[in-house]
Amino acid sequence: MKTLTTKQVAGELSGAFADLGTFLPIVIAVLTLHLMDPSGLFIGFGLFALSVAVIYRRPIPVQPMKAAAAVVIADNLTAGAIAVTGLLLGATVLLLTLTGLVSRIGKKIPQSVLTGIQLGVGLILAWAGAGLILQEPMIGLMSLVLLLLLLPTRFKPVAAILVILGSVIWSGIDRPGQMPEITIGFYLPQWVSIDWSDAWTPAETILLPQLALTLTNAMIVTAAIARRLFEDQARPITPRQLGMSTGVLNLLLAPLGAFPMCHGAGGLVVQHRFGARTGLAPAIFGITCLSFGLLLGPNALQLLLLIPLAAVGALLVFAGLDLAMSKELTQGSRENLPVIVITGLVCLLLNVALGLLVGIAIEYLRRRNGEKALP
Repeated sequence: MKTLTTKQVAGELSGAFADLGTFLPIVIAVLTLHLMDPSGLFIGFGLFALSVAVIYRRPIPVQPMKAAAAVVIADNLTAGAIAVTGLLLGATVLLLTLTGLVSRIGKKIPQSVLTGIQLGVGLILAWAGAGLILQEPMIGLMSLVLLLLLLPTRFKPVAAILVILGSVIWSGIDRPGQMPEITIGFYLPQWVSIDWSDAWTPAETILLPQLALTLTNAMIVTAAIARRLFEDQARPITPRQLGMSTGVLNLLLAPLGAFPMCHGAGGLVVQHRFGARTGLAPAIFGITCLSFGLLLGPNALQLLLLIPLAAVGALLVFAGLDLAMSKELTQGSRENLPVIVITGLVCLLLNVALGLLVGIAIEYLRRRNGEKALP
């Protein structure tokens, strides 16, 4: 591996913490509700991210599974039920990967549909970012302005980290006396007792919707975007590889109290947009999570609450719009435009999995009508 310049290392550092828009709200909610042991949760993210850094040597993100998180938070699932969820999802993803189903699906998706999904994921990121900005408009708008000022300058590689640090400082000045007392210790994860009677809720309400998101957004779409962002790589990242890492690592880490985790196209875009290019970015994120879990344990939540989500929202808006405005959308064939736009809107208004299916159907009809029109 070639030596990185100071500027490149700064970009890796900035990119490593740019993808907090999904991570922070879910982790804060889970810990606030006391659903999981903080040490196990952070150590799980840390080990997953470090494994990704070694396996891919690219900024492939590590994120909590969104559909699983929604049910976990809404139903107040126990730590045992969450562990069973991770085991079920890990085993199912691994099975679908080993049978080759994911790879076959990935190869069949038309380029217009992939561009439409890219548009949809970008809009989802931007919309989510706007929602976070509205929680604290002053901090959010100031973060947007700071990004606008930093991105055209030599400070671009550290733009994300400067925005986050600046927002924390501003929040501290605006709310004096809010700094929590942090006690450093040594905390190990608690082995979760697995009770398969807890499997009914995950199997009934989580498995199918989460699989739809994981197979599309976390594997197929992430691999497609990685091919575009890292065109010079000798061995392209494939859906099969992403499925293997998702399945195996969830199976290994769930009993340690880890939250169900996967990769994500949006996270890849955000990290790349703010300077991440190598495995150093997930390694930095992984070491940070390990430090939170091992050294802070139950105190980690208080430290996370110092980061204003509105500042994270500003990062999401910029990265999302950057992804949405692809060359295929702005400079591509007009014949593909309806497929791209409809696919993107379905992804935004419903979900990525349904957007994929609708896009494929529309592209099929377009090609079929085109063939009929030929003399």
